[in-house]
Order: sequence, then C-alpha cells, then structure tokens
Amino acid sequence: MALATGCGMNGPGYKSPVDAMKAPCEQILYVPCICRNTDVKKPDYLATVDVDPRSTTYSQVIHRLPMRYIDDEVHHSGWNTCSSCYGDASKCRDRLILPCLYSSRIYIVDVGTEPRKPRLFKTVEPEEVTSKTGLTTPHTTHCLADGHVMISAMGDATRPGEGKGGFILLDGKTFDVTGNWEAKGHDTQYGYDFWYQPYHNVMISTEWGAPKAFLKGFDPADVKNGLYGHSLNVYDWEKHTLIQTIDMGAEGMIPLEIRFLHNPMATEGFVGCALSSNVFRFYRESNGQWAAEKVIDVNSKKVEGWALPEMPGLITDILLSMDDRFMYFSNWLHGDIRQYDITNTRQPRLVGQIFLGGSICCDGSVKVSEDKELTEQPKPLYMGEKRVQGGPQMIQLSLDGQRLYVTTSLYSNWDKQFYPDLMKSGSVMLQIDVNTESGGLTLNKNFFVDFGKEPCGPVLAHEIRYPGGDCTSDIYLTNTANL
Repeated sequence: MALATGCGMNGPGYKSPVDAMKAPCEQILYVPCICRNTDVKKPDYLATVDVDPRSTTYSQVIHRLPMRYIDDEVHHSGWNTCSSCYGDASKCRDRLILPCLYSSRIYIVDVGTEPRKPRLFKTVEPEEVTSKTGLTTPHTTHCLADGHVMISAMGDATRPGEGKGGFILLDGKTFDVTGNWEAKGHDTQYGYDFWYQPYHNVMISTEWGAPKAFLKGFDPADVKNGLYGHSLNVYDWEKHTLIQTIDMGAEGMIPLEIRFLHNPMATEGFVGCALSSNVFRFYRESNGQWAAEKVIDVNSKKVEGWALPEMPGLITDILLSMDDRFMYFSNWLHGDIRQYDITNTRQPRLVGQIFLGGSICCDGSVKVSEDKELTEQPKPLYMGEKRVQGGPQMIQLSLDGQRLYVTTSLYSNWDKQFYPDLMKSGSVMLQIDVNTESGGLTLNKNFFVDFGKEPCGPVLAHEIRYPGGDCTSDIYLTNTANL
C-alpha cells in the first residue's frame, strides 16, 4: 500500500481511489480557525485535532499554529503535492497551503517535520500575488503533476472589489508566485472552485461572485444586479484556454464546490449550486462538448420571522466517496446533511439525512409555514449542555467512507449575518457515522470539538484536511493505476 504521507519510495498519496480506501484510519486532522468578526482580536490559526479514538486526547485540539496577521480570514487549504504525483519519489506531501480570503495572503505551513505540531514555513504577501498575477481573493488549492501548486482566485487586482476568475501558480519548492495558469485573456467573470481531469484534457471551474458583493455579506439585490455567478467554465487543460461556458441560469445560482468522479477515466461529476439549492450533474456529450443537467432539487421553505419569505437550503459543500458510490452535501440554512446513492448518476437516490442545527429549529424565531419535505420543524442539536449554533457547512469524509466530519462556519461575514449567536458561541466540529451498505447517517455522541472554548475565546472553524490526503484534496491520474 502507498505511504499516506507520501515521503517514501512511491511518492505522495495513492495510485488509485480504490487504493486510497485501504489506507489506515485518520488519526489527526487540520482545520483553520478564524478570529475575524469575533471578539478575538488575534490572528487566525491552524488547529490540529486528535481524531484517534484510542488516544487520551481524542476529540481535542492538541496544537494551535497562529498566522502572522490579524483579519486574514484563512479559509480553504490544500497540498503542495498529492496523488497526482504518485510514483515520483522526489515529491513529498509536507506543506499545507492556506490562502486567505480577505487579505489575499498565502501561508505555507510545514506539516512534515512534526505532523502533530505544524510550523509556519513561508508567507506569500498579497503584493507578490497581485503584482505577478493581477488577481486577489484566493480560494481553492490543488497540486499539479508537474510540481506546481495552483490556486483559484476570485478578484481583479486592477479593479478592487470586481470579479475575475483566474488561477495563481506557485513553484512547488520555493512557493514563489510564478504567474497565472490561464492563458492571457482567458480569465472568467467570476471564480471559486475547480477540478481537473488530464486524461480528458479538461478543467472546470465554478463561480461565487464579485468580492465587493460576497465579502461584505449577502444582499439579494446583488443577485439581481448580476454580482453572483451561475456558470461552469470549461478549460482546455493542455492549452490553458477557456473553451466553453455552461450557463445554468436561475436554477444554478452560485455554483460552489465542484467534484469530478474520483475515477480518472470519468467524464462526469457534480456541482452544488448554493443559492438555488440544486445539484447539477455535468458531463461530456458525444460531440465532445460539455453539458449540465439538474439532478437534485432541495425545495425552499416558506417561512415567517426570517429575512426573506422563502428560505433556501443553501448547499455550501459537496463531496463524493472514494468509490464514487455516495454523494454528500450540506444545507447550511436548513441544517441538514444528505447522503445520496449515485450508482445511477442521472438519478441520485436519497439514502441518508441528519439535522445538525440550522435556521428552522423548532425552538427558534423562524416559523415554517409551508414545507414540501418535513411535517414538523427539526429539534435543536445539543451536545451535552451546549446548543449547537449555525448549521452543517464544511464536510470531510474518511477515505474508507465510514466517518464524516462536519464544521459549522461558512465565512465570518455570512456567519455574523445569518447566525449572529455563532460569533459568541464559536463553531463546532462533529463526526457522523456512515452506513456504507444501504445508507444512513448517525451522530457520534462521543466526538465533539467545541471551538467556543478555545483558550483565546470563541472562533470559527472551517475546512478539514487529513495529513495523508482526503476525498476533496487529491486528483488521480490514469497513468498511476498500474504502478
């Protein structure tokens, strides 16, 4: 079996998704903790959480690595190298990349020297990012097989606050900014997430919106004014050129996380559209063009006592099991996580659902007046004596598919707007036991990380990463399967 950390003879990661499923269980995970917009006037930090049930520090934060500046808003993270470099013994997964949504700074963290005690390796200042790429507001990080690190970006450095979808390249050894991945003139109106499939010479990116809209909080008027995205952008992977835009219209508003099937031969995948609360399947047609079709529709709920007369689910994260059998996504506002059997990718089948807080709990101020799904409003979630604030947001699945980890913060300005109590209580991390036979989700009551009790005060925990790679960090190539 391949080494989980990728610092051995086989290089990083695993040769195939099937091989990854045989990996040892995760023992620790990394999660950024955000202080911006809370009462904690300190830099964000990277928390290391013990998730080994055999450990005396199970379900506890065992290390905290502070960043250098206040108000960065560390958000998502990714690796210097991953399974796309499997077979290259010169590559080692030992640096975690932390782009900052608000400051456009990029932190490089050494997790190889002491995995349980990461240390800061390098800081890429925003001036280097903007001067060499013309981009701001970095988001998703993926490693490339050629040794570079690629980071999506959402803002235009020459027009502060305006949208611009592009991609930052870092040298995989020095982590200097080397320029843009996209060919000149092939940026998009908006950016967010991306996934590539070299076998089919394709990369597809998604769209959040203009930084001047989403960074300050959500205003429905910004949707009407065209400041949020609704398209998938298809690139020629080898030429780095934009070759197609798929407009999903009103049914595909704010497409966020995009996931190809893990099978590197696959010509399809899924994207969660947050505002319209739909899941689209994207796929390659027989003529070589790409298309998208809606396959899941989460109905809005008619409500009283909320900002709008109808409340969308707000799908904010989505992932696929390594065997491409199950899809999971979170409805941050409705408060549930769903599990779908995607054996038939055109007709996903709901097989599991669990409510973990959200905005429609029966003891809250919001009254649901019409609901096409539920007969009664869900009960609030208590872990011990603590009422969990916020709703399920970022999710991460164990490689074997049996454990799903969940955090409850989306982005500090949106947290403050939709879940103001979260700013005082702090977010939490939960773990869900997954039935991988017939489907089903069960809360593990023995696991609970309360980021409201951090030494510095309540903070907001966001995306989750495992040291050896996970279900959203690694991209697999066809040429490594037989190594």
